[in-house]
Amino acid sequence: MLRKDLINKVKRIVVKVGTNLITTERGRIDDAKITNVVNQLSDIYKQKYEVLLVSSGAIASGIEALGLKTIPNSIPELQASASVGQGQLVHKYSELFKQKDINVGQVLLTQHDAMHRQQYVNAKNTLNKLLELNIIPIINENDSTAVDEIKFGDNDTLAALVANISEADLLVILSDIDGLYSKDPKSNVAHFISVVEKIDKDIEAGASVSSTMFGRGGMETKIRAAKMATAGSTGVIIANGNKADILSQIMKGEQVGTFFKPSQKKISARKIWILNQRVKGAILIDVGAGGAIIKGGKSLLAAGVLDAEKSFDIGDVIDVNLVGNDGPIAKGITNYSSQEIKLIAGKKHEEIVKLLNDEASQEVIHRNDMVVLEN
Repeated sequence: MLRKDLINKVKRIVVKVGTNLITTERGRIDDAKITNVVNQLSDIYKQKYEVLLVSSGAIASGIEALGLKTIPNSIPELQASASVGQGQLVHKYSELFKQKDINVGQVLLTQHDAMHRQQYVNAKNTLNKLLELNIIPIINENDSTAVDEIKFGDNDTLAALVANISEADLLVILSDIDGLYSKDPKSNVAHFISVVEKIDKDIEAGASVSSTMFGRGGMETKIRAAKMATAGSTGVIIANGNKADILSQIMKGEQVGTFFKPSQKKISARKIWILNQRVKGAILIDVGAGGAIIKGGKSLLAAGVLDAEKSFDIGDVIDVNLVGNDGPIAKGITNYSSQEIKLIAGKKHEEIVKLLNDEASQEVIHRNDMVVLEN
């Protein structure tokens, strides 16, 4: 799919705005910068696109309000900064959008909302209703209560999750970089990558880890987010938000930023949910089972299982690792615990029934509860 072909079909767009695009170097909200963001979003909104905004900057805004000179190290201080800053940030957005006769609604999400199916569905329904009412949802992680999100989270991943939940056609990640380079853009041998057909190991290796004083995501997190979003059939563009009218250029199909082509294989809402889950462990399988899953679209049976890695329970989402392969080939919901897997690995169902009970599942992971990953 060409970039223009996707743009011509776009109806729903998620825009992620990085901290640097709305704050000063010292972390204060920059009125001119945030006004520019709102003006651009308003323009595409008035072109009848459905717009969802994932905005960073809450912690940075709170640091200013609390009079802190540097980013805190302790979780309570980070949470306090987020709590104070989130209110200020959304209030500022609300005031600016109101000048454009556009209403906004705040939505705070955590990993809990992604991990639990009912919460996931509730989030989906909320976002859909806001869009139905012509309201722009402003989304952020609930950093004031979610410890893991502050320590390990980033809004690039959140934006990809929102794109999956809302089934958006396009995710635009705006930062202070032009897009993806083959190597560190400061080096003389680096070249710009305009289009990524598929996110493979070479693309992932080229994403150097970086962060800013107030932001928590580098190119590595953006590539991870792009991989998550494109797997859910959402196209992704990473572009420099400091460039004038960047959103307008993107929506005209101009060759700006790096375009990641969406997967042409549409997957169900349930599998998108599975794709977004944190895994609790993994199962190691043999080559025969790997071929049955990848080429045949089959369920995973115990006969093809070699071992269990880490500890997990029935109903957990786990990785499926192929022996000799660097990364997982699939993710799925397991019908057995890790302890049970070690007992039944390599065995046929008749043997499993004797070891466990008559209600033992035929499949370790059913194909309807498994997502094959593109490697």
